[in-house]
Amino acid sequence: MMFRHAIALAVGVIVAAPALAQDAEMAKCELDRPVVFADLNYGSAQFHTAVASRIIRDGFGCEVDSIPGDTIPLINGVARGDADIIMEIWTANPAQAWVDAEADGKTVALGTTFPDAIEGWFVPTSVVSGDGAKAPDLKSVADLANYTELFEDPEEPGKGRFYNCPAGWHCEVVNTKKLEAYGLADKYTNFRPGTGEALAAAAEQAALRDKPAVFYYWGPTWLLGKYDFTKLEEPAYDASVWKAMMDSDHPTEATASPITKVIIGGNTEFTKAAPKLAEFLKSYASTNAVTSTALAYMRDNDASPDEAAVNFLKTTEDWTRWLPASAVEGVKSNLGE
Repeated sequence: MMFRHAIALAVGVIVAAPALAQDAEMAKCELDRPVVFADLNYGSAQFHTAVASRIIRDGFGCEVDSIPGDTIPLINGVARGDADIIMEIWTANPAQAWVDAEADGKTVALGTTFPDAIEGWFVPTSVVSGDGAKAPDLKSVADLANYTELFEDPEEPGKGRFYNCPAGWHCEVVNTKKLEAYGLADKYTNFRPGTGEALAAAAEQAALRDKPAVFYYWGPTWLLGKYDFTKLEEPAYDASVWKAMMDSDHPTEATASPITKVIIGGNTEFTKAAPKLAEFLKSYASTNAVTSTALAYMRDNDASPDEAAVNFLKTTEDWTRWLPASAVEGVKSNLGE
């Protein structure tokens, strides 16, 4: 247990004794040690870690701690028992470290962080629906061939502009293959912004200015939480078509990316030692939209993950369904902190 004695004060995670520790009616933690989170170093996971940390601290009377880091080392840490909980395991293409640990019985799948992580090609919703929509018949990627003028590339008149991922990202390769497979490579400039922030900025400007733009993006993200975009339809995900597309230099058929279910992972011994905590984590169930909204809140308010967690716990009641009434009261009584 090499990390047990490490001081890990990850941003946004509450590391403290329960606020009501001296209250005789305070819930007693099932463990005589802190519950340790594997604190993944990106926004959506940090938000959910903060939510679960507050609930376990204030609802179940436990101390909480965290180990910040990257996916593979933290999965291995959960498998060893150095950490108890990791809030995001992406199941569509799970890390081999998780597959191995689960097969060996060292880890177990718990609740659903969000079942609907998405990626695809988007346009501002105002372009395709509502009063003044410039392209009300634009529904799918197959329709884009008819809208090159609407999405005109200012540097290549006569072509539309498709905002791809930056060069070097895996999604850039996927989207480039899709442009060819959908017969759009000669009709749209395959524009690759220099950075992820530049891609987000192009989409944000289109939303703010009510300007046509077609771009690749994914969720949960602050961008999809803050603005109203419509995802264009693609042929339903087909694993064999996807593989053929990725294996070909000149694909003629493409498919949508799979919708990804993201789950909570737990150390097996932890779940046995703390069945009430395990039951809470099994009941945890958020969505892509809720997570994107939280990320937008963090960006707009320069808020920490814990501040976003407090806002979520104060402004919604969805989370109360995950808990017994006594735990709900414990959480609510500490939201003023």
